[in-house]
Order: sequence, then C-alpha cells, then structure tokens
Amino acid sequence: MGLLGIFLSLGLLMYLAYRGINVLILAPLLALLAALMSGGVPVLATYTQVFMKSLGGYVITYFPLFLLGAIFGKVMADGGAARTIAEKIVEWVGSKRAILAVVLACGVLTYGGVSLFVVAFAIYPIANALFKSADVPKRLLPAAIALGSFTFTMTAFPGTPAIQNAIPMPFFGTNVFAAPVLGTMAGLIMMFGGVFWLDRRTKAAHGRSEGYGNHGTTDADSTLPEDANLPGFAAAIAPVLSVIILNAVFTYIVIPNMQATYLADPQYGATSLAKVAGIWAIIVSLTLSILLAIALNWRRFADVKDTVNKGTMGSLLPVFNTASEVGYGAVIASLPAFGLIRDAVLGLFPQNPVASLAVAVNVLAGITGSASGGMSIALNALGAQFAAMGQAQGVSMELMHRVTALSSGGFDALPHNGAVITLLAITGLTHKKSYGDIFVVAVAIPVFATILVILLGSLGL
Repeated sequence: MGLLGIFLSLGLLMYLAYRGINVLILAPLLALLAALMSGGVPVLATYTQVFMKSLGGYVITYFPLFLLGAIFGKVMADGGAARTIAEKIVEWVGSKRAILAVVLACGVLTYGGVSLFVVAFAIYPIANALFKSADVPKRLLPAAIALGSFTFTMTAFPGTPAIQNAIPMPFFGTNVFAAPVLGTMAGLIMMFGGVFWLDRRTKAAHGRSEGYGNHGTTDADSTLPEDANLPGFAAAIAPVLSVIILNAVFTYIVIPNMQATYLADPQYGATSLAKVAGIWAIIVSLTLSILLAIALNWRRFADVKDTVNKGTMGSLLPVFNTASEVGYGAVIASLPAFGLIRDAVLGLFPQNPVASLAVAVNVLAGITGSASGGMSIALNALGAQFAAMGQAQGVSMELMHRVTALSSGGFDALPHNGAVITLLAITGLTHKKSYGDIFVVAVAIPVFATILVILLGSLGL
C-alpha cells in the first residue's frame, strides 16, 4: 500500500496540476494521502513536522530571491528598460527570431550565475514584448524561458555556477568544468534542439493563423503606454549587467574576504560563510541593481511605490507554490516505501554505474520534483558506492559528474516541478496551454542528450 500511495499521489499531483488546480492545495493533500496509505505514519505530525517544516525552510532560505527578483523584473518593465532591451534584441536577431533571442538572453543570465527564478522574473517582461512584437504565440513563452534557464546552462555547459553542477563535486573529486567536451556537446543539443522545436511550433501556429493571442495582464507586465519615452540601450541594460557583475564580485571577492566567524554562533544558525555566500551575493546584487534601475529611469515611472508594491505581491504565489512542492518531496522521501523505490532504482544496472546513476537521479528527481533534491538523495544514499564502482571499472569520474548533473535536469521538469509551476504563474499561463512544449525542451531533449553522452562516454570519448 505504501508504494501504491506514493505512485497514486504522484500521478494525481501531475494530472491535477496539469488540469489547473493550485499546487498550494494539491501538494499538502496529496502528500498526506501518500502518508495515510503508508500505514503507521502519523498524518498530522507528517503535515506539521515534515511538510510545513520543509516548506518553511525553503521560504526562509529563498524568499529574498523571489521577492527581489519579482521587484527587479517589475522595475525593469515599468521603467521601460525591458521594452528597450526587447526592441534592441529584435533589431539584432530579427523579429522572426524572437525565440532564439529569449533563449540566448536567459542563457547568458543563468550562465552568469543569476538564479533561474530571478531570470524568470526579470526576463518575462522582455520576452513578452519580444513575442508580442514578433506575433509568436504566448503559449510558447514558458518553454522558451525554460529552455534558456534550466537546461543547458543548469546541467551541461562546463563551468556553470548552478548548484546542480556543484553538488557532484565532493562525491567524485571533480570541479565544475568536468567533462567539458561532452558537456558542451550536450548543451548544444539541448539549445539548438529546443530552438528548432519551438521554431517549428511557431511556424505551425502561423500556418493556422494563430499569433500572439489575447491575454490578460500579470503583475510582471509593464504599465508603460506604447508611445512612452523609453531609455537608451545603455541605461536599460546596465541593471541587468550589474546583477551579473556584482554577483560575481561579491561571490568571489568581497564576501570570501569578510570576517564572519560570528556565523558559527547558534544565534546566526551555526553555519559558515561559504554556505551563505551565494544567497548574500545575490541579495546585495539584486538590491543594488533595483536601486540602479530606479535611479536611471526615475522620470519614467508613473508611481515607483506602486511598481515596488506590485512586484512584491507578485513574488508571493511563486515562492509558496515552489515551497509547497519542496514540502511534498520531503514527505515522499520520508515514507518507508520510498526506500524500496530508491534501492530498486539504484540497483538497476549494477555492471554499469554510469547508466545506473543516470536512471537513479532522473527517477528520484522526477518523484521529488526537484533536480537538486533528486540528485542529493541519490548521491547521499550511494554516491560513495557509485564512485567506487566507477573507479573499479575504469570509468572517468568527470563522466560520472557530468552524467549526474545532466540527469538531474531530465525528469525533474515534470508538471509538479516547482520551477515549472513558478514559470507558469509568472507568465499567467496554464499547464494545459504550455506544458507540452516545456516537456519537449526541458525533459525529452535533455534526456536524449544524456543518453548520447552515456553512449559516447562508454566509448571513451
């Protein structure tokens, strides 16, 4: 019954989320359904001590990123910077290449170290203006942002600062540049394969006389009139560049040289500077970049207070949607039957540690709805054994690292994934309208790229 409960809960979560039911309702109810069917699991304690504790922990850690990211995106929209950047990108790549422009813009930001959630907030106004200008169906917009934000720059390209590329390092003794040739190849397959798919979908839509469509506004949309006095490109792009540059400066120079021994005190969480440096850097860089965007475009805002307030409110639903998914994954991972799933998946290919690792990470990421969560569960459970098996069979640890990272970015993007739900909430679209294309560019193509890397890696390439 425990296994049935997990699979029934997961199936209902994906189906009902796809049908448009809010995950704030679905996640706790279906997590508790799985707990109830497990037998002997205290349901109320599971809700308050596992689900809510994990939800709260996520909000405590990441709410500043959601809040500042939403405000940054709204300031960029209402100050005219987003439209200026959109028009300049259209000028550079042509109005018919809106999808490629959005993918490249997202890729540059995420590869520069900007959180995918921050990128989603910041790029949406730009991407929306691009799609509207090029008359590309808005329903394809989430897939374009997903392709640029959480595929090739999250798991494939060497050196990416994404956490999914950092988690495998201590297990395999590698660094973020592991298997650069195979990683680059996989990233290019994801990028160009995804753009090709979305371009074909656009042409098919235009063949049916389908354009951008009629859509209501979201909190992230710009309030500027069509004939607004827009800023120049330098003033428009400066806040975006400042996020990347300041994030790097604070991450690699300022914060590492700070005296922060007080962090070991229980009053400050008994932690270390290394563990909070990433969050601190993006908080400071976003705050300063928001102030810069406001200062550069002060006269263009109808009401700065209203812009900030709307950005603030626009952050609430996405952060709690994602936190609810984290709570759901924590409950599922805590159930006794989950151990059976984990052990069965990890033992599928005992003679091929690379393939076994890929399946384990993909399946666990799919069940938990989290790339980093599924990867962490797999590596914490049997990471040492996988490394030993690989060394015994002469498998490159760099290949193990890259396959692990790539595998975390496959089944993780199923309908109940927090990033998917957040992206749909930001764009004001639904699973029914947009998830099919997200699945192709963020699940199917990355899984294909991972399989190809495994095959080439087995040949010693």
